[in-house]
Amino acid sequence: MNIVGYARVSTRDQNPAAQEAELRAAGAGRVFIDQGESSRVSDRPQWIACLDYLRPGDTLVVRALDRVAGSEVMAIELIRDLARRGIRLRSLTEPFLDVDTSTPMGEAIVGIMAVLAQLRVSTIRDNTRRGLEHARSQGRVGGRPSVMTDERTTAAVQMRDNGDSVAKIGRTLGVGASSVARALDRYYREQLQQTTTKESETTR
Repeated sequence: MNIVGYARVSTRDQNPAAQEAELRAAGAGRVFIDQGESSRVSDRPQWIACLDYLRPGDTLVVRALDRVAGSEVMAIELIRDLARRGIRLRSLTEPFLDVDTSTPMGEAIVGIMAVLAQLRVSTIRDNTRRGLEHARSQGRVGGRPSVMTDERTTAAVQMRDNGDSVAKIGRTLGVGASSVARALDRYYREQLQQTTTKESETTR
């Protein structure tokens, strides 16, 4: 059994040395470090290398869960994926995560976390919807202006069609990967809707 560490800092100006020291003190013989990468992006270079390095029976140690997952949903998926591979996840600042997910109790804990995470997501979505509806009823358009202009969206579509990842597109355009993902999703949905409408009109 190996203890493997993973550290991440959000910007290249930050120093990950403190995280690395904590992980090595916890027994990590190998530590993977990403700098300037968002936890909401799954294709971080060293994170991918870390996942590839892990073997059944290993323990993955992180300082906190937000180093590897930028949302509750991502965290739940990660915990379950590691459990399926026989890998244990340990957080130095969140002792409740150090559970054996192969046992009924461990799986129950993960299940409870999943329910609470989904409840929080649903609550945020419902509150946002209500807020936007109220703003529209008052003659206002809610929400912040998107950083994805028409020009950026066009460039993002071209790069995506060429096989570039969402993370790479975001870095190239200087925007967050989540903004790119939303813009692409909106674009492709609009294209699908237009295609469906044209096909419907043709068959009339």
